[in-house]
Amino acid sequence: MSQVRTGGCQCGAIRFRAASLRDNPHVCHCRMCQKATGNFFAALIGVPLEDFTWTRGTPGSFRSSDHVQRGFCSQCGTPLFFRHDQSQHISMSIGAFDHPETIPLAFQLGMESRLPQVDQLSGLMDYGSTEDSDPDDFSAIKASNRQHPDHDTATWPPRD
Repeated sequence: MSQVRTGGCQCGAIRFRAASLRDNPHVCHCRMCQKATGNFFAALIGVPLEDFTWTRGTPGSFRSSDHVQRGFCSQCGTPLFFRHDQSQHISMSIGAFDHPETIPLAFQLGMESRLPQVDQLSGLMDYGSTEDSDPDDFSAIKASNRQHPDHDTATWPPRD
């Protein structure tokens, strides 16, 4: 997967560039990934270290085991990566890419900790878009939105 991709955290303090991706886009259901993301699972894809660059800021990290670091934005808390010390790649959170919809999943693992709620997703009521289902809150959020846009910017936040 050799297409240059960019991404970053929610607040824009951390940005990155991936010149290529490994062929391992996946979901990990292990309990450590659940805790690290605060969610049902972590969606990750590897990037060879020689093709990866932090372009703005330096992420914080937490050593979740003797050989693994998990990275995040220390300003907004966005989970960004998983990295085994001996690996020649960094596993980036797919949702942190500017266009995560272009990274299809190939497999899942950590099934011993897969939560039953994952099976419920396809049967849940669909309330549509936030704009349609909660227009008042959507307008208020849109007017005060501090989320970094899904593209590189020269500076962030924008200067007044």
